Amino acid sequence: MDEVTRDIQSDIPWCMLFADDVVLVDESRAGVNRKLELWRQTLESECFRLSRTKTEYMRCDFGATHEEGDVNLEGQVVPKRDTFRYLGSMLQRDGDIDEDVSHRIKAGWMKWRQASGVLCDKKVPQKLKGKFYRTAIRPIMLYEMHMLRWICGHTRMDRVRNDDIRDRLGIAPIEEKLIQHQLRWFGHVQRRPPEAPVHSGILKHDGNMRRGRSRPKLTWEETIRRDLKDWSIPRDLSLDRSAWKAAIHVPEP
Repeated sequence: MDEVTRDIQSDIPWCMLFADDVVLVDESRAGVNRKLELWRQTLESECFRLSRTKTEYMRCDFGATHEEGDVNLEGQVVPKRDTFRYLGSMLQRDGDIDEDVSHRIKAGWMKWRQASGVLCDKKVPQKLKGKFYRTAIRPIMLYEMHMLRWICGHTRMDRVRNDDIRDRLGIAPIEEKLIQHQLRWFGHVQRRPPEAPVHSGILKHDGNMRRGRSRPKLTWEETIRRDLKDWSIPRDLSLDRSAWKAAIHVPEP
């Protein structure tokens, strides 16, 4: 697939290819239509075929401009969606993350149920349960204490502190792991060349973010500044990959 489309692929994030899943991004609907037609012609010339039933599109509402019209695949209107799934993540047209959080919670519980025979087995050492949780479940969900209490055979009625539960299983606080993942991504972004699309994308989305009447949500930049201050990490350290990795490391008990 990569070899067949090598000549028509754009830079990330304008074109993202994973196995036979393709994401095409453009600043206009007309641009998306042109790319879609180019890919259709290229693939069909090599005896491949774009799926008419699986192809869909989403228009993001990050900016103030609104463009009417449809996306078409050889005369057939492509279904429009408010959410878009890519490599396990749910993207929303308004830039929010509610759908992704809900999806990850469900996925985490599904994985937990599949392994509950081991995780709830009193014969299995709790440190081993914690290691399994860190490896197979937390990366999917990154969510809550209820699952950890269940692993240890406790409920909230037992009044066992969260810290005690984590210590038994060797699990770091979920809040710290979330910050660690966010800062790891920030380091990747900082080390990219200034002309990389990821820089302009972050700045553009923050500047055009629509805020409601309630307490405004922190932008990407504001969140990073807060976390760097709380963790006493200098921003410039992100340019040194090894030093940055050590600085944001969250040790497991």
